[in-house]
Order: sequence, then structure tokens, then C-alpha cells
Amino acid sequence: MSGQIVKEVTAANDLYSASFAKGKLPLPPGRKLAVVTCMDARLDPAKALGLQEGDAHVIRNAGGRSKDAIRSIIISQQLLGTEEVLIIHHTDCGMLTFSDSQLHQILQDRFDGNDVRDIDFLPFSDLEQSVRDDVEYVRASKVVRPQIRVSGWIYEVETGKIRPVSN
Repeated sequence: MSGQIVKEVTAANDLYSASFAKGKLPLPPGRKLAVVTCMDARLDPAKALGLQEGDAHVIRNAGGRSKDAIRSIIISQQLLGTEEVLIIHHTDCGMLTFSDSQLHQILQDRFDGNDVRDIDFLPFSDLEQSVRDDVEYVRASKVVRPQIRVSGWIYEVETGKIRPVSN
């Protein structure tokens, strides 16, 4: 962050913490919910889903990929009692715009030939199928309880609505 941005976020935190009254919330999420979604700055999962502090674990990464989030999903449900997982991808996602080989080449060019082909960046070309794949990945995990409810959704950045993806 630039110096100005750091000043802005610390000033905002000073205001937030001055009236903070939620320091006694329990560690497990009250709604027993985990949400896996994209890190895209246009998404505000708490607002879009009506969540408050303490309601849910919100796990974010590029594309909202469950393979990248599985460690957090396991901890959320095995140690902190979540019983439902929402996988939410979104329209106009950057992960739809490149392939692994393209990003591998970009990185190799920018970083003096470093070979990063062992990294799977988990891009996708079919939005709905990526949601289905991620739901199935969680359901098929040998370390996620089978009774955990897992559902897939697409958030529309154009409207703010979510819609289910059938499996």
C-alpha cells in the first residue's frame, strides 16, 4: 500500500475501533456457515448475503476455488462446527480471461525464466461448470463430513443477485 492508502485505512480503523463492541463474539460462526468466494473487490459477501460479524467464515481467493480453500473449509467444519458451505463464483471473473499456460509464460518472461509450471492457478473457461466442479470437489473430499450441505451459486456483478447452479 502506498503511504496515503495506509493513512486512510488506519484512520478508518481508528473510527471503527472507537465504537467496537463485538469483541466477545464466540469463535465458531453463529450461523454454522462457510462461504467460499472470489477475492474480487466488487464482491462484498457480507452485504450480499446479509451476514454480520460472527455469522460465517468467509474464505476468499482468486476465483473462489474450493481446491485452493479446502484447508480452510476442513478447519471450519471439523474444528469450528460449520454445517453448510456456499461456493460462490461470479460473472465477469478475471479467472475466465487466461489459461495456466498463458500465466506461466507471463511469469517466466517477467522473472528471468523462472519455471512456475508446477503452479495450477485454477483458471476456468465455463463459469457454471467451475461452480459444479468446486461443489463436487468439496463433496468428494475424504476429510469433509458427508452430511455437510454444499451448494453452488453465481453472483452477478451486474445486478448484485445470486443464483443457484444446479448439480
